[in-house]
Amino acid sequence: MLTGRPSTRPTRRPNPKSAPIAARLSLVAVPLFLAACEGPLDYDLRGQIGGFNTTQAAQTATANRPAPDSRGLITYPSYQVAVAERGDKVADVAARIGLPAVEIARFNGMQTNDSLRKGEVLVLPRRAPDSLPATGGTASAGGVDIASLAGNAIDTAPTTSPNAGSVTTTEIQPTPQTKPIAVQDGPEPVRHKVVRGETAYTISRLYQVPVKSLADWNGLGSDFAIREGQQLLIPLKDQSRPSHTPAAVVTTAPGQGSATPTPPSATKPLPTENLAPASVAAENLPSVDVPTPTRPNQAAMAYPVRGKIVKTYAKGRNDGIDISAAAGAQVTAAEAGTVAAITKDSKNIPIIVIRHDPKLLTIYANVDKILVSKGDQVSRGQAIGNLQEVPGATLHFEVRNGYDSLDPLSYLN
Repeated sequence: MLTGRPSTRPTRRPNPKSAPIAARLSLVAVPLFLAACEGPLDYDLRGQIGGFNTTQAAQTATANRPAPDSRGLITYPSYQVAVAERGDKVADVAARIGLPAVEIARFNGMQTNDSLRKGEVLVLPRRAPDSLPATGGTASAGGVDIASLAGNAIDTAPTTSPNAGSVTTTEIQPTPQTKPIAVQDGPEPVRHKVVRGETAYTISRLYQVPVKSLADWNGLGSDFAIREGQQLLIPLKDQSRPSHTPAAVVTTAPGQGSATPTPPSATKPLPTENLAPASVAAENLPSVDVPTPTRPNQAAMAYPVRGKIVKTYAKGRNDGIDISAAAGAQVTAAEAGTVAAITKDSKNIPIIVIRHDPKLLTIYANVDKILVSKGDQVSRGQAIGNLQEVPGATLHFEVRNGYDSLDPLSYLN
């Protein structure tokens, strides 16, 4: 029968003198670690170990983001961004800059009711209008309520003849002058659209910029979280930092410094080829007759002035289109009708209303040197005045069915 034998190996016991020493060492290590972590936290995990530290170089490698204007816009030559304020949602930013909230949200991978952080950046799908239109009515061309003006033209029109009318004159208040939008000088930041699987760290390494600068430029949170479809601005490099000049490269002329081998084509000449073009008889060429177009213009209305459309129709915000043209350009009637109303704003710039049927009207604002009078019959394309002779002259043109505004582009060529 086997019996157990007690072990004769001595049991190791803790040394009571070594415990205080370990405790004192741990107390010394904690302040040393905290001292090493003083200063800005290095999110790129550079330095903070030993005496070698590149945190300062990583944090100053990029320039600061430009400050936005009073509406929160930063304008570059080819695009704009909007900077959110505290408590903003996407819809709040859209209302402040005058663009549809759905369009901005879709372009940045968000919803219109999503909350934004203070300083968060939204890239705009198109340029924001230079100024916001008046609310509570359709005011334009110096503050004239064009909806009321069109309604008066309808109310005063006789029911027996669509070609008679009267003139309604309305005194208005001057419109506040808007400051031109300042465009940022120098290079503009690259825009990066986030795809699934990317993080702020992978994007910062891709463009070789600190992740902290990427967060500062785009208003990211402390966790650097990004979302799929988000538009990020890549920080610009600091132009004040000295650039590294590469060493000069010594070049030699071809054939010097090394033996030039004999090309294979030099040992045997190439065969002679006949490269003369083939002759084609003129009588064999087909003749194509292009008839002159005889179909008349089928558009309901013609453009009142030839130029560039700088502001399109937006129901409730811009009830017409604005056409930029040369100063003093001739303004013509879009369709045959009767001059129903002429009014002037506080700057003595006339506004003309032409009635084409009992309810269909066209309105021309910023017209000068009027060539027609009240009650005159005008034909399509007839000159009614000239565009005011000021820099950046524009014609505001509207089409209305009574009080309701219509999109003029659906009537024009």
